[in-house]
Amino acid sequence: MRRALFLPVLSLLAAASLAAPPAFAGHGEKEKAPPSYFALDPLTATVMRRDGRRGVMTLETGVQALDPKLMERAQASQPRLRAAFAEVLMTYTAGLPRGAAPDLGYLGNRMQVAADKVLGRAGAKVLLGSALVN
Repeated sequence: MRRALFLPVLSLLAAASLAAPPAFAGHGEKEKAPPSYFALDPLTATVMRRDGRRGVMTLETGVQALDPKLMERAQASQPRLRAAFAEVLMTYTAGLPRGAAPDLGYLGNRMQVAADKVLGRAGAKVLLGSALVN
């Protein structure tokens, strides 16, 4: 007898829950902001180590642009940005004295100038990640 009463009530509750819209539908959803940062693949350049052997300097870089149009242009220009950054890094390491620590402030400034040239205007920030000399 209980089972006969239980099944119709359960089926009514299931149908009602499917038909009723949720109370907070769409309330918790937020608009996704467009990305304002992307990282480039690590750059490498040859350096002379203290003992006279060749070593490798690896540098991680990224670009941040808060303006959506500039960000779109920067993402479309990734190959050109990477080439410009690699040129700056290789030129810098070619003149680096044997065993000297790299000056990341100088590298960041030179890469910022290169990024502004590639993008055609200022407004994007060049961010440096880790730098490793091996």
